[in-house]
Amino acid sequence: KGSTAGIDLLRRSCNVELAYDLTPEELCAKAPELDALIVRSGTKVTRAIFEASRGRLKVVGRAGVGVDHVDLTAATEYGCLVVNAPTANTLAAAEHGIALLCAMARNIPQADAAMKSGRWDRSSFLGTSLAGKTLAVYGFGKVGSEVARRAKGLGMLVLAYDPYTSNEKAAAQGVQLVSFDVALSSADFHSLHMPLTPITKGMFGEYAFRRIRPGSRIINLAHGGVIDEGALLGALEARVVVQAALDVFLKEPPDFEDHPLICRPDVICTPHLGASTLEAQEGVATEVVEAVMEALAGRPCSNAVNAPMVPLELLEELQPYMALAEGLGRAAVGLVGDRGFADLAITYSSPRGDDLDSRLLRAMVIKGVLEGTTTARVNYVNADLLARNRDLKITEVHVRSGDGGQVLSSMSVALGTSDSRFSAAVDRTQRIYVEGKVAGGQPFLTKIGNFDVELAMGGSVLLTRQRDQPGIVGGVGMLLAKDQVNISFMTVCRTAKHREAIMAIGIDSEPSLETLAAITEVPGVMEVTVFKEAVSPQV
Repeated sequence: KGSTAGIDLLRRSCNVELAYDLTPEELCAKAPELDALIVRSGTKVTRAIFEASRGRLKVVGRAGVGVDHVDLTAATEYGCLVVNAPTANTLAAAEHGIALLCAMARNIPQADAAMKSGRWDRSSFLGTSLAGKTLAVYGFGKVGSEVARRAKGLGMLVLAYDPYTSNEKAAAQGVQLVSFDVALSSADFHSLHMPLTPITKGMFGEYAFRRIRPGSRIINLAHGGVIDEGALLGALEARVVVQAALDVFLKEPPDFEDHPLICRPDVICTPHLGASTLEAQEGVATEVVEAVMEALAGRPCSNAVNAPMVPLELLEELQPYMALAEGLGRAAVGLVGDRGFADLAITYSSPRGDDLDSRLLRAMVIKGVLEGTTTARVNYVNADLLARNRDLKITEVHVRSGDGGQVLSSMSVALGTSDSRFSAAVDRTQRIYVEGKVAGGQPFLTKIGNFDVELAMGGSVLLTRQRDQPGIVGGVGMLLAKDQVNISFMTVCRTAKHREAIMAIGIDSEPSLETLAAITEVPGVMEVTVFKEAVSPQV
């Protein structure tokens, strides 16, 4: 209903039936006749539909981004590709961000409301100029970079915080890449565009608002979950943040009667309008149709959000090594500091040498590296394309090593940066370096930086860099126990007696910031960090 651009494109090569407001039973009845199904968020594509299709359904297209209403597990089991349209609304979202920026700076909604109520009140709506002000963009992906481009056209100085973007990409747009704390303390305006991940959830909470520049203004087009709404309320009441403009909320639609922010005069609210333009909706339709047609033609699609069928014999042989590859990618990116990286090096030590088909392993490394940094679902179909889109340079080296019974004797991942939140992870070539192997069918992390370790992959690990001396293990253990953090294992690895060592502690829950700070005060401890090295069996 609405624009027919996508439908017209489909009709050039497909028989198209338009069916609206079908019941689940009616959709199941149609499933055996379908090669492709395109839906919006109101239609749930359940396991029952894939079962009813009897294997005929080849692709499900989502006209939009989110695919929570599609049973991805069932789709993969039945060999059905699921695609979405993640890029068509980029410009619309960026324009909405700039609209909120300008509206907030000049108090336009408040002034309009005053006029409509019969008040001519110029003095109450004194604004602030944008030219010469500093804007911090958090998340320098598609939308964030377009917001930055437009803000520079308004005469603003633009900073960006994104640990997964290279300095080269930011510099090409005249944007300075900075740390999170520098962005908070330097900017007048703060525009949020990061994906919601375990790392970014609640990122703008009490910590951020304690460090943000007094008098700041904040715009959120990212996801309601990246802001702690209670902390934002406190910052507004304390006038640390003087205005906010929100297009997204933790719960949508929000509870209008009890929401603490919506009715405040210093907060502008819109009902998730980032993609709500005619052009964006037409673009979404065209993008999802093109993706569906690529899938029907049997070609890889960059918009794929699940894994298509892989030959069973290949999956069975590579399964533990796929988990290793993804785990190494996750471990490496979990150690990155603020400045990001632009290149990725993968080394395979295998009895097969150059004969090893490493395409799936490479894709799983990329999945591990990228998955926590993007809202896109990363799998072996789209991994290389997503890496290319992010200008990530990837090199692979095959080394003949080990006995003939193994697929891999070991594997390593190195990220081209020395900026790590755990300096011991940086090797002698100034790269973040991790290495691992499969033993007994299970993936293990065997090296971090220059330190040999033996860590089963899975869960969270607390790492300390320390001097090799008595008392540290007990001191750190007592602090974790006081914080009620359960320990699953503890191991210490050193370069030499009485020299540097690292301690790895498996933890069931993450310690508080106060506990981490206290650990750094234990005599002999030089630094501490927590990272997740969890692996996933999905491709």
